[in-house]
Amino acid sequence: MHFLPEHIDNYVVKHSENEPELLQKLNRETHQKILQPRMLSGDYQGRVLSMLSKLIQPKYILEIGTYTGYSALCLAEGLTKGGELHTIDVNEELVDFQRKYFDASPFGEQIYQHLGNALDIIPELDHTFDLVFIDADKPNYINYFHAIVEKLRPGGIILSDNVLWSGKVAEPINDKDTSTKLLVEYNQLLKEDSRVETVILPIRDGLTISRKR
Repeated sequence: MHFLPEHIDNYVVKHSENEPELLQKLNRETHQKILQPRMLSGDYQGRVLSMLSKLIQPKYILEIGTYTGYSALCLAEGLTKGGELHTIDVNEELVDFQRKYFDASPFGEQIYQHLGNALDIIPELDHTFDLVFIDADKPNYINYFHAIVEKLRPGGIILSDNVLWSGKVAEPINDKDTSTKLLVEYNQLLKEDSRVETVILPIRDGLTISRKR
C-alpha cells in the first residue's frame, strides 16, 4: 500500500497535521479488538479526508463502508453547521463500536448510521449530497457510482478509496481476481464518464477525487 520510499513517507506523515486524540484511541482499539485493522483509513489518510472535507464544506455527506467509524469522523470535521453525515455498513457487530466513538466526538448528533445493503439504502436517502466517500466491497464500486452520481449536486465530490489495490490494477490480472478486475473497470469508468472529471492521488492505496460537472 505504500508506494513512496519509507523515509519519504515518514517525512510526509511527520510534517502533516497530527492525528486527533480521539482518533488515536479509535485507531488503537481497532487494532486491538477488530478483525482486519488494515481496513482502517489511518492517521495520514484520515488527515487528507479531513482536509478535503473542510475545503468542500459539505452539508450532506454519504459514506459507503463505515468499518469502525474512523473515516466518518474525519469527514465529519468539515460538515457545515446543521450538516449531516450518513454512513452505511453491513456489519451489525460494529454498530455499537462506531456509535461509542461518534458520541464521544463533537459530531455525534450529525452522524446517522444505516445498517444493510448500500444499494438498497441509497435510493431511500432523501438528500442531495455534496461529498460521497466509497470504501466498501470493491466488486460493487461501479454499482455504487451509478447509485449515487445522480444524488450528487453539480460540483459535488466522490472520493473512492483503494483504487490502486496494492498496485495490482497496473499489473496482469488473474481471471479469478474479481476485485482487481472490477477496480480496473471502475477506474476506466471514472476516466470516461462525461458526468465527472477525475484525478487519482497515489495516497496510501490510491484515492480518487471525482468532481461532478
